This record gives sequence, C-alpha cells and structure tokens, in this order.
Amino acid sequence: QVQLVESGGGLVQAGGSLRLSCAASGRTFSSYDMGWFRQTPGKEREFVAGISWSGGSKTYAGSVKGRFTISRDNALNTVYLQMYSLKPEDTAVYYCAARERGESGYDYWGQGTQVTVSS
Repeated sequence: QVQLVESGGGLVQAGGSLRLSCAASGRTFSSYDMGWFRQTPGKEREFVAGISWSGGSKTYAGSVKGRFTISRDNALNTVYLQMYSLKPEDTAVYYCAARERGESGYDYWGQGTQVTVSS
C-alpha cells in the first residue's frame, strides 16, 4: 500500500500560480502511476493530470492543458502539480491518487488540499 499526503493549496488571485505537492510513503513509489483529480461541491471528482511511473508519459484534462504541469521525483517520493494562469473555475479540492502499474483504476487517495482562486 501507499499513503499520500497533499500540500500546497491555498488562496490565489486569478492569473496567479500555485504548486501542489503529494508526498508518498509505503511501497516503492516508482511502482505507481500517479494522478491529480479535483472536486467541487455537488460535482463528481474529475481527472486533472496523470503521469506514468517513470515520468515518461503525461496526460492532461483539456481544461488545464497548457496551464498545468505534472511532474514527479521518484527519489523524493513526490509528485507535483504546477498550476499557472489560474482561473476561478479551477477552485476545488485537489486530490492526489496512485494506481499500480498496469492497473486501470486509482486505488489510493490522499485527503485533498483546497485551492481557491478569487476573481
């Protein structure tokens, strides 16, 4: 199993930037593909970005492509989400998630970190 703890959320003005971090502990971090999701009240959790175990493959939701960058440091057991040009509609609780290599679903989740973008 892997345990995930997010940090870096906060309040930022529209057009600003934030970097989220997700620290993993437990099993070998490089055994997992990693993802970031977000959720607002009354809506389903949505995929934001994903990165393969090696960092060689990255995917993004269309709404964040070109503004957000996912990366990972396997030596530090950490995955990051760098967010630029933030918009009020990016306001959400952001969750880090992990899935074992070869699996389709994310099985492990962090507790979430709030990102609020003011207009």
